[in-house]
Amino acid sequence: MWDAGEAVYHLGFGESRFPTHPKLLRALAENANCRSYMPAAGIPELRRAVADFHSRQLGQKVDAEQVIVGPGSKALLFAFQMATAGATILPTPSWVSYGPQARLIGRPVLSIPSSTQDGHSLHPDKLRELLCQSPHDHHLLILNSPNNPTGAMLEPALLEEIAAICRRQNILVLSDEIYALTAYGRDHVSINSFYPEGTVVLGGMSKHLSLGGWRLGTAIVPSGETGRRLLQAVAKIGSELWSSPSAPIQVAAITAYGNDPELAAYIDRCTRLHAARTRYLWRGLSELDVQCAEPMGGFYLYPNFDHWRGPLAGKGVHTSNDLARYLLDTCKIATLPATDFGAPEQELSLRLSTSYVDLETDEKAANMMALADGPVDEEALMRDHHPGMKEVLACFRSLLSSL
Repeated sequence: MWDAGEAVYHLGFGESRFPTHPKLLRALAENANCRSYMPAAGIPELRRAVADFHSRQLGQKVDAEQVIVGPGSKALLFAFQMATAGATILPTPSWVSYGPQARLIGRPVLSIPSSTQDGHSLHPDKLRELLCQSPHDHHLLILNSPNNPTGAMLEPALLEEIAAICRRQNILVLSDEIYALTAYGRDHVSINSFYPEGTVVLGGMSKHLSLGGWRLGTAIVPSGETGRRLLQAVAKIGSELWSSPSAPIQVAAITAYGNDPELAAYIDRCTRLHAARTRYLWRGLSELDVQCAEPMGGFYLYPNFDHWRGPLAGKGVHTSNDLARYLLDTCKIATLPATDFGAPEQELSLRLSTSYVDLETDEKAANMMALADGPVDEEALMRDHHPGMKEVLACFRSLLSSL
């Protein structure tokens, strides 16, 4: 539709669009001649930089021997599922790749559905109930906070309660914290703070540094013998699947994980823009009485339209897939249906990403960054520089008023 010249509002793909920081561009260009195979777990200099970075972020000492890098956190998530036994537990809705990765290698997937009414929180009682009923001896829990698709964050007290359950049941937690540095609702807290002996923290450069295409992910395993053996197993899997992440990218990433105030300021500016844009759309949908969890990080919303189920059925909309198609055909709004994230077909929810609208070209994205060079007046920023986002809300307003 774009190629045909139509104005489509792209709320589907979740990619941070802001320009790469010049220091990172220089670091990559200066190391383009790095062409040799690297260690499967990553080059030592990068592992040390990642360990130091996360020591500051997590507030606890991380050693380089606890770090493994891969070609994106997605590949590492897959490798950790391959390296461990048992069933994978997913609080749903969940990111689109967790479940398929498990099924590709024959792992059972156990879901813990959440509710729109309470902001899609994970209830410890539901986790306990699932574990009591599970026929499996071993379990792996995947958490994602800030969350894709909801944009919500798990409360520290809730994380502490989940950690206690996992400790009693000896459950390994894969904590996908790829959006940790894009948190804006409150400070990000990792379950690792409460359960360091059983948590693997995963991250990467794609979201807070807008480097999705560089494909560099990180994982921090627990200290001690258990973590060492787990990292060793994942490194063996990596050596068979991807050999090592790209050598120039690894060397350039040392700069990305350095304690550089200019990069910290860049990350803060990007996060303020994600916050302004995502909150604007959330407030607009809330004014239309659309149920939607308050975004606390990243650039996602997960609105629910069950309230309009009857009128939508009259238009042939019975599932979230129907709803996504209907919005595209009638409103030129591209979204992702809830079924992609493990929700039941009949749930009329959608995943919206705010990262593309009004940033469709590199020039637009660079101009938006320039506008945020200093204090940001969110109201003026959205009013004066976001025609696409305003049109999206107008489309939703028109649609819902017609039902």
